[in-house]
Amino acid sequence: MASKLTPNAIKLIEGKNFAFLATLLPDGSPHVAPVWIDHNGNVILVNTAIGRVKQQNAERDRRVSLSIADQNNPYDKIVIRGRVVAQITEGADQHIDKLATKYTGASKYKKSSPDERRVIIKIEPLRIS
Repeated sequence: MASKLTPNAIKLIEGKNFAFLATLLPDGSPHVAPVWIDHNGNVILVNTAIGRVKQQNAERDRRVSLSIADQNNPYDKIVIRGRVVAQITEGADQHIDKLATKYTGASKYKKSSPDERRVIIKIEPLRIS
């Protein structure tokens, strides 16, 4: 059953804080990657490129975990266990531009290659601690 994002979780997500996304590799071992983060209501949004390890892992095994700490006070932190409920490409380019503005001040995200295709990973929180 889904958990509701707490006020502190929303504060950390909306802040200029990196999240660390844990996904599972095919052999079951963890893969952790720093990510920019956002939310839409109670759904957590992570933007990545199609084909990256975290995207492939999240497609194969929907179980994920996120750790977010306040950049100014790392003792103010949360851990969210959740599941991927969707991966969408529609609006992903505009979303990564929004995140680039939040995290770097740039109005446009600079793609690593012209062929890069963006995707939004939507995560439903199941447990927040």
